[in-house]
Amino acid sequence: MANNVPENLHYSKDHEWVSVADGVATIGITDYAQHSMGDVVYVELPSVGDKFDTHEAIGSVESVKAVSEVFTPIAGEVTEVNEGLNDTPESVNSDPYGAAWFIKVKMDNPGEADKMLTAAEYEEYLSESE
Repeated sequence: MANNVPENLHYSKDHEWVSVADGVATIGITDYAQHSMGDVVYVELPSVGDKFDTHEAIGSVESVKAVSEVFTPIAGEVTEVNEGLNDTPESVNSDPYGAAWFIKVKMDNPGEADKMLTAAEYEEYLSESE
């Protein structure tokens, strides 16, 4: 299976991606994760103002196969939640790196994303997992 792994993002071994701009991290799940889950039917997300530590559960994704927890690879405070996923959770399957971002977090430690996997490291991790 070929995986869509954009070069400009950071990745976690829990299959989340992070994009950083001006100290704010946008977080979503990877193409690999959505593909593994199957058709997404519901996404539960936190509220604006919630604070999370690294690797803490921030919500869940319900698919036709199972319910999976989503973890934050970045510590900080939620500044924005993708409310669009309430109406169109299936966008997680069709556009995991675009329309289906989950939350935006004001980062406690702006360098934290640099400790995550690069696209090449994530692809290597996936190939070792298969």
